[in-house]
Amino acid sequence: MKKLMKNYGFLICMLLGILGGCVVGFAAPSFAAKLKPLGTIFINLMFCVVVPMVFCSISSAIANMQNAKRAGKIMGITLATFAVTAGIAAILMYLVVRLIPVVTGSYTVEAGEVGETLGLADMIINFFTKPDFMELWSRKAILPLIVAAILFGFGIQLNGGPETSTAKLLSDLTNCIMKTVKIITYYAPIGFFGFFADLVATYGPELIGDYGRTLGIYYLLCFVYLFTAFPIYAYIGGGRQGVKEMFRHIFKPAAVSFGTCSSVATIPTNMEAAEDTGISKDVSDIVMPLGATMHMDGSAMSAIIKVAFLFGIFGMDFSTGRAIAAIFVAIISSVAMSGIPGGGGTGELALCTIFFPDQLAIAYPIALALGNLVDPPATMLNAAGDYVVSFIVSRFVDGKDWLKKKFESK
Repeated sequence: MKKLMKNYGFLICMLLGILGGCVVGFAAPSFAAKLKPLGTIFINLMFCVVVPMVFCSISSAIANMQNAKRAGKIMGITLATFAVTAGIAAILMYLVVRLIPVVTGSYTVEAGEVGETLGLADMIINFFTKPDFMELWSRKAILPLIVAAILFGFGIQLNGGPETSTAKLLSDLTNCIMKTVKIITYYAPIGFFGFFADLVATYGPELIGDYGRTLGIYYLLCFVYLFTAFPIYAYIGGGRQGVKEMFRHIFKPAAVSFGTCSSVATIPTNMEAAEDTGISKDVSDIVMPLGATMHMDGSAMSAIIKVAFLFGIFGMDFSTGRAIAAIFVAIISSVAMSGIPGGGGTGELALCTIFFPDQLAIAYPIALALGNLVDPPATMLNAAGDYVVSFIVSRFVDGKDWLKKKFESK
């Protein structure tokens, strides 16, 4: 019980806050409306801290990278594989939510609350840039802010990298901001209680059923993905023998990641599984740590289901054009943003600012709550997938017969 509370205690408190708010909103809607300030306080605190958090954490991560020469071929193949598998996961989730709508209830949203979707050219421009420096410092400009932070981080690298005072300052600022986020997060169960009490009172109790439906679809698809996509990746990397070896070793990393909700905590288990499989040490030494922060198939899937859920709530059509944009952002948020502290929340905010710029106060907390509730299976795919990706990397680095040679040498 002690270990359970350590791993899931806060998630349980958050879930109780959400459920309690839903019950109050259903049983006493007039009283629930008075609880809205509890949620607004949490939302405002998160909005205020997220902009400096994003800029400092990303620019600090890049500025403080060491320039030591490592296996460039391994890293290049690893990153490409991460992006491809995240794209596959996102597309698969999109197909599922098109076939099985995650929202079945009908919600009334006041006219003008949801902003118009930009055209493709304007969307690309707004993805990456803003016409004025001051416009970057806004929660509505998260992706352009990320681009600016990346450029600034590389600028520091060219000026001396980790040895510069700026890199050290950014690292210190990032640590301080993340401690501040942790303090704010302690208030999250109360904030979600007030937010969902008002949400259910305003939009109806059917919202509870749609949440349950969405979670059921996501959890089921995660396990389907594990037993279908992962064997395919293992086959690509190591043939039939690769599939057998994958099934022999994957369940321990999957269990550890599901139980701890931490990709980083699963690194030692993944390393052990890779060694037992016969994967080269130089491959596992790069793939596992890099994957713990940048390989997020589960996060890509959750990004799509969050957008689909919000589109359903706001009565918008999740059309092909919007889906392409959502898949693009899902890949970025899973591969790029996940490598920074608070990357998951940043990805959710990026999705909301692109598709629901005038409804952030409702869209962001809904996405944030979904993100926390789907975290265990998402982490399972993220972390256990690192072990599977090492099969593909091994094939392109050590040749297609790498696994056969390993067994012959034993």
